[in-house]
Amino acid sequence: MTMPRLVDPFGRQHHYLRISVTDRCNLRCIYCMPEEGMEFEPADNILTYEEIVDVVRVVAEMGIRKIRLTGGEPLVRKELEKLVAMISGIPDIEDIALTTNGIFLAPRAARLKEAGLTRVNISMDSLRPDRFKLITRGGDVRKVLDSIDACVKAGLSPIKLNVVLMKGINDDEIADFITLTLDRDIHVRFIEYMPIGHSDSQWKNLYLSLNRIKEVCAEQQWQYEAETTIQGNGPSENYRLHGAVGSFGLIHPVSEHFCQTCNRLRLTADGYIKPCLAWTEQFQVRSVIGDDAAIRQLFLDALGTKPENHEMSKFLQDEQDISHTPTARRMSQIGG
Repeated sequence: MTMPRLVDPFGRQHHYLRISVTDRCNLRCIYCMPEEGMEFEPADNILTYEEIVDVVRVVAEMGIRKIRLTGGEPLVRKELEKLVAMISGIPDIEDIALTTNGIFLAPRAARLKEAGLTRVNISMDSLRPDRFKLITRGGDVRKVLDSIDACVKAGLSPIKLNVVLMKGINDDEIADFITLTLDRDIHVRFIEYMPIGHSDSQWKNLYLSLNRIKEVCAEQQWQYEAETTIQGNGPSENYRLHGAVGSFGLIHPVSEHFCQTCNRLRLTADGYIKPCLAWTEQFQVRSVIGDDAAIRQLFLDALGTKPENHEMSKFLQDEQDISHTPTARRMSQIGG
């Protein structure tokens, strides 16, 4: 039997599935969650590891090769190593990555690597303890730094640091983050603040175009060149300072969307397929788990609704002629 491939109406082949394993998190980052008032899914609504693996097994037959485990914070989920091992045993899955805030990662890095984890992305929006605590509403940056060291020791490579750039909050640390790449195999990725789950325009007060990164390089008189060899570089526009061991990248979904090369789908912790991060469209897959043909059809149906682009730049300009309804879900409820 020839399995259908995951191709959307615009001819984009999808081989990447981002799986949120929980909507809960031990932090309350200012761009991701409100300080209080979040309503989390009851435990019974969250996909079990066995259900997740059933879905991955089916979509692997349709061309999915890359899995990313996200949250919320995925390491608040017990025995995540068990899920990694189960997914790594599925034929055709070539890459299993993890996005984490790093607080709980250090003591588990080696076990995750042994289970089959390929690499990690660590969210780290400040190097300064007081500011990190402010942005995360209570986080300890020293634990994240320990996790970076643990990942190096465990052989998880490449290690990517995700930095959401916020005007007036952490934009004075751009040079500090890039300096990390000089003598360490670390890949810093600056990400534009996105209007995901924000019902008002206050996010624009913190938005800053990533053109600022290149301006800082000019101010520092740093020479850099394009970098094309990083595994799993996805939408990042990557550069390396002359003589540096690591690299830095720019992910600008708002000012310069990369939708024309989008190859990803999302599976939320409560079992919905989301074909596009920005819009409301979602398809409940949990009810058909156990029926492989129904799972395949639901993924094809979801892909059939995928828009050509997410139109976030229109949000920035307050344009009203958007083609879909923006999602009301926060990033933690979708999967970062």
